[in-house]
Amino acid sequence: MTLSALAGLALLQLMLAMSPGPAAVLTIRTAASEGLRPALLLNLGLTCAVLVWAVAALAGLSLVFELMPWVQTGLRIIGGLFLVWIGISLWRHAAEPMPEPGALPPRSALGALWLGLLTNLANPKALAYFAAVFTGIIPPGMTWLEGAMILAVIFVVETGWYACLALVFSRSGPRQLYARIKARVERCFGVMLGLFGARIAAG
Repeated sequence: MTLSALAGLALLQLMLAMSPGPAAVLTIRTAASEGLRPALLLNLGLTCAVLVWAVAALAGLSLVFELMPWVQTGLRIIGGLFLVWIGISLWRHAAEPMPEPGALPPRSALGALWLGLLTNLANPKALAYFAAVFTGIIPPGMTWLEGAMILAVIFVVETGWYACLALVFSRSGPRQLYARIKARVERCFGVMLGLFGARIAAG
């Protein structure tokens, strides 16, 4: 796989990461309300889930869906319902004041990792991308080294983008701005995620 092809993959992956979705919502909210460390751990979980989808695509995910379409349907329904649950949770807690840094016990490392992992494993956007677009750009006859390079590019892009979000929104200025508009923003995010998840689950 040429360097230009890897650069194109990196750009495509960055565009996917930057597009609005549950991963960005949770990263911003976690960084603003809980601080940098939980947000970075959440980021690691998000990236691990993306790597799971990438490995599955490299191993023939699209072929599995062709042979067993019910698998794709089941994953779509489960993912959609998970997004609905996140949306409801955001709406329910939107009016609660954002705690000051250190006022609450930090989310455990395992809890942050697990939330990030489940979020992107249940993200239909990631499923659609890796099942359709990603499999179409994998070079035929790919070697193990090329596969490792592809996974490394995905890891760097995903962790880099969400780490930037975490760094920005864990700072006092963006955090204070988020605190002032928290209720409106999180209710908006909750409705968006809930509707998106319901639409995905309904097919």
